[in-house]
Amino acid sequence: MPNRLASEMSPYLQQHSRNPVDWYPWCKEAIEKARRENLPIFLSIGYSSCHWCHVMEKEVFEDQAIAEYLNARMVSIKVDREERPDLDKYFQEIFQIMNRRAGGWPLSVFLTPSLKPFHAATYIPPLSSLGITGFVDLIHIIHDMWQNRPETLEKGGAQVIKQMETFRDQQRQEMGPVPDDIAGRFLEQASSLYEPEYGGFSRAPKFPSPSILNMLMDISLLPSNQRAGEMAFHIMKCMARGGLYDLVDGGFCRYSVDDRWLVPHFEKMTCDNALLCESYTRAWKITGQRFFLDIARDTALFMLEKMQDKDLFFSASDADSEGEEGKYFVYSREQAVQALVENAGFTRDFAGQAASELSITDSGNFEGMSIVRLRCDERPSWYEPAISALRDIRRQRAYPFIDRKVITSWNAMMIKSLFLVGESDGLFLKKALQCLDSLLSKMFKGDRLYHCALADTDPTTEAFLEDYAFLLDALLTAHEATSDVSWLNTAAILADFAIKRFYDNGDWLFGKMDFPVLSESSDASYPSSSAVMVSVLIRLGRLLNRNSYTQIAAKSISVASGNISRYPVNHGMFVKNALSITELNQET
Repeated sequence: MPNRLASEMSPYLQQHSRNPVDWYPWCKEAIEKARRENLPIFLSIGYSSCHWCHVMEKEVFEDQAIAEYLNARMVSIKVDREERPDLDKYFQEIFQIMNRRAGGWPLSVFLTPSLKPFHAATYIPPLSSLGITGFVDLIHIIHDMWQNRPETLEKGGAQVIKQMETFRDQQRQEMGPVPDDIAGRFLEQASSLYEPEYGGFSRAPKFPSPSILNMLMDISLLPSNQRAGEMAFHIMKCMARGGLYDLVDGGFCRYSVDDRWLVPHFEKMTCDNALLCESYTRAWKITGQRFFLDIARDTALFMLEKMQDKDLFFSASDADSEGEEGKYFVYSREQAVQALVENAGFTRDFAGQAASELSITDSGNFEGMSIVRLRCDERPSWYEPAISALRDIRRQRAYPFIDRKVITSWNAMMIKSLFLVGESDGLFLKKALQCLDSLLSKMFKGDRLYHCALADTDPTTEAFLEDYAFLLDALLTAHEATSDVSWLNTAAILADFAIKRFYDNGDWLFGKMDFPVLSESSDASYPSSSAVMVSVLIRLGRLLNRNSYTQIAAKSISVASGNISRYPVNHGMFVKNALSITELNQET
C-alpha cells in the first residue's frame, strides 16, 4: 500500500512510497499533526543517488516492526535535499552545531513538535553495535524521554537554535577588509593540506574540490606562483587516471573512498561533472596540454549522451544497479580479456597485458572485480579500441537509475562548461546555446524563476539564491562567448530580482520559505551561492557601468571577511572576488 510520497514529484520521495513507514513530505499537515497529537518528528533528508540512503532504507525503513513503532509514536517526514536545498542547509547547520563536525546524507534529525532539534545523525544502523546506538534503541530512548522529560528535549533544542543565531552574529561582527596577502594565505593553507603522492587535500575519503583547484590555477597566473599550478595539475592528472573518473563512459563519480582516487562511490552528479568539466577546460587553456581538454570533452560528451533529454540535464545517476553498488562499472579479468580479443582484435596474450595495464586483474581491486584505471598518465596507442571493447560489455548491462529531476542551478553550471569547452569545438557552443534556451523556457516564466521540476512536468518550487547565481554566471558566459547583448540584458533583470529577494545589507539569504536560511560563505561540493552572486555582480558592474552592483559586491565581501581571512582555502570563490575588487579599485 503506497504512502503519501506516491503523489510527490521527486523520484527520491517516490522511491520511499512503498516503505511501511507512514512518511509525510515536508508540509503543514505533518507539522500540524505533530503539534496536535504532541508527537516528536523524525526528519530524514537524502537524495536518489545516495548509496547510504539506499542502505538505510533497506535496513531500517523497510523493516515492518520499526515502521509500526515509528508510525505509532512519531511523525516521519522525508525530504529530497535536491528539491529543498534550503531545508537541507538549515538542518546540516543544525547537525554541525550539535556534533562539531560536518554532516552528510542520509541526514537524520529528531525534532520537537515546535521544530526544535534535539538529536542529529547521518546514517543510523538498525541495531546497536560497537558503541553505536542503533535506530531501534534510539527511537525507544527518544519516545521514553518525550513521555517523561519533554522539557529537557525542548530546552536542548532551543539552545541549539540560539547557538546557531549567536554564531551568525559573531561572524558579522568580524567584518572588515580582506588582507592584501589573501592569495598567499590561500596558497599556504592549500599547501599545508596537500597530499603529494596521489594528490588531494585530505586522506580518504577524497573529494575533487574544484573551487580549490580553480583558485590554485588563478594564483598560478600571478608572478612567482608556479607551485600553485603544480599542485592543481598533479591532482587533476591523478583524478583522471580512472576510478573517480570513469575511463569507459566518461564523467566523474561523487568522491573516492581511498587515497588513490581508485574506488569511488559510483553515483555521478551533474553539479560535480559540470564544475570539473570547467576546471579541466581551464587547465587546458593554461597549460596547452591536450590531456586536460580530452577529459573535459569526454565529460561533456558523457553528460550529453547519458544525462540529458531535450537539452535539459538530469540531476544524478545512481551508484547501484540491480541491487549492487558499482555493478555496472566493474569487470572480471576473463570478461575483459574476451572482449579485447573479440571486439578489439587483440591476441589473447596482448589482451592479457592490456587488461593488466588497465588494472583489470584476477583478484580485482573492488570486491573481487576490477575498476578500470591506468597505471600512468600516458594513454597507450591501443587505448581507444580497448576502451571501446569495454564499453560494448556495458551496453549489455542495466544502466543505473537516473533521477530525471531538472535543477536550474546545476543545469546552469553544465551550460557554462559547454560554453567554455565550446572554445575548442563549435558543436559544444551550439549545444550550450540550445540548452540555455531550453532552461530559460522551462524555469523562467514571467518574472519568476523556479528551482526544479521533472523533465516532463512544470516547475512549482521557486528558485533559491543558487539558481539565480549560477544562471547569471551562465548568462554572462553566453554573452562573453557570443557578444549577444540579449544574454546580458536577461542577466541584469535576474540580478535585480535576486538582490530584491535575497540581499540584506551585505548578507545573502539562500532561501526564506520555511526558515530564513543564510547562504554560507564557504565553498562546499560547489562554490558558495553568495560568492558566485558577488562574482556576477562584479562582472555586471563592469559591463553595465553600474556602481550599485559593485558596492553590493564589496559590502558582501566585507561581511564575509572574517571567515575569508581565517579560512581562505575554504573560500576560494570569495578570495577571487576580493582580488577582483582590489583590481577594480586600482583601475579607478
